[in-house]
Amino acid sequence: MRIVDLTLHRTDVRLRMPFRYGIATMTDGPVLFVRVQLEADGKRWTGISSDLLPAKWFTKIPSQPIAEEIAGMLQVIRQAGAIAVGLEGRNAFEIWRQLYEAQVSWAAAEGIPPLLANFGVSLVERALIEATAKATGQTVFQMLRSNALGIRLNLFHPELGTAEPRDFLNELPSATVILRHTVGLLDPLLESEIEAGDRLEDGLPQSLEAGIRTYRLRHFKLKVSGQVEADLERLSRCAEIMGRLAPADYAFSLDGNEQFGSIEEFRVFWDTVRTRPDLRAFLQNLLFVEQPLHRKAALQPEVGAAFQHWKERPPIIIDESDATLADVPLALDLGYAGTSHKNCKGIFKGLAHRCLINLRRRSPDHPGLMMSGEDLCNTGPVALLQDLAMMAALGIESVERNGHHYHAGLSQFPAAVQESVLRRHEDLYCRSPLGWPTLRVNDGRLALGTINGAPFGVGFELDCGLFERC
Repeated sequence: MRIVDLTLHRTDVRLRMPFRYGIATMTDGPVLFVRVQLEADGKRWTGISSDLLPAKWFTKIPSQPIAEEIAGMLQVIRQAGAIAVGLEGRNAFEIWRQLYEAQVSWAAAEGIPPLLANFGVSLVERALIEATAKATGQTVFQMLRSNALGIRLNLFHPELGTAEPRDFLNELPSATVILRHTVGLLDPLLESEIEAGDRLEDGLPQSLEAGIRTYRLRHFKLKVSGQVEADLERLSRCAEIMGRLAPADYAFSLDGNEQFGSIEEFRVFWDTVRTRPDLRAFLQNLLFVEQPLHRKAALQPEVGAAFQHWKERPPIIIDESDATLADVPLALDLGYAGTSHKNCKGIFKGLAHRCLINLRRRSPDHPGLMMSGEDLCNTGPVALLQDLAMMAALGIESVERNGHHYHAGLSQFPAAVQESVLRRHEDLYCRSPLGWPTLRVNDGRLALGTINGAPFGVGFELDCGLFERC
């Protein structure tokens, strides 16, 4: 097979409410689509991928203008696309490996961080996988089980030896996932807090209180800012609301968003939270803490030493620090409980990490290792669907979803695209009160039947001509 063509397409969207995460507050941004033409056995197949371009995530530089960050993301995507055209191999993995190695070399020469550089690779990779699924007549899960993609796990982690993905995956993809609802740092918690001029009239919930009532939410992702007093007050209010309205078995994760400079600084914060009388019962529902340390500090040797002396620490995973192929094994050896999966970090890489974690979990020494599902304010008509397809394939039960909350469904996409999504994914989408597609959340869960039945989540041909060529 060979990649014979690749084009980029863009549309700009505005969020229905500002999303504050870490040092950034997102109000709008581009959604990019990558369209690949794959030639396999003399026939041509099309594959699509997509992502929102989120500022201040791939490179958290406070002073860098947003426009420069978006330009940087577009640069690495264009570079990956330029490398990809003409690559050939016996399978998708061989093509991906050539692309990955070439992009890594280019990025190193240009001084571009690995996490950002691999974003471009991941978009090409996803489109390549969808085209391969169409060519083979298999879904992405079936290709992982049969290894039709040609994946060699030991090239990521030698300890996986001659094992194949099916040795670590479930026999069937997950039929549903629990939606872990993000509570951004600016999100209103109660309906009574929303000023008349700020109230949205789009029929979707705006506050945490309304979200729980509307969707019957049971899992939550709470952002912390690193400002102790403000965080304590907000966590206390979230605890009260969730304890009063959510099911008795609710659970939550804490997202540090790299707000702490050292493990000692985070430990002081954690001990302060843990000793608050009004939060003690609340913390029993904690799933894990995500990336509290800045990426420059997170994988340093002193973290491992600090973990050795902090036996009662909560489960802590990495997210932004999962940038190169070597980062997850290093994190596990330091004492982290695991990592996250996001399609933007790579499909083959994420799969290999899942297999490594599942292998180590078989040992009595590592029973608590985990892989979480997170996202980048993903939305349809492509990115969210492909991301859910991978969560189902990897067997990840609790998955952060926030695109449906910060975007007004698919209201900003052409009517033809909206109707295609509604026709193909009636179990995942429904019409909002205003008529456009929005996620169908039942008892805090998302149904994945049509997602799992599509080649790679999407299942319909997206007309990229509806969007600006870039």
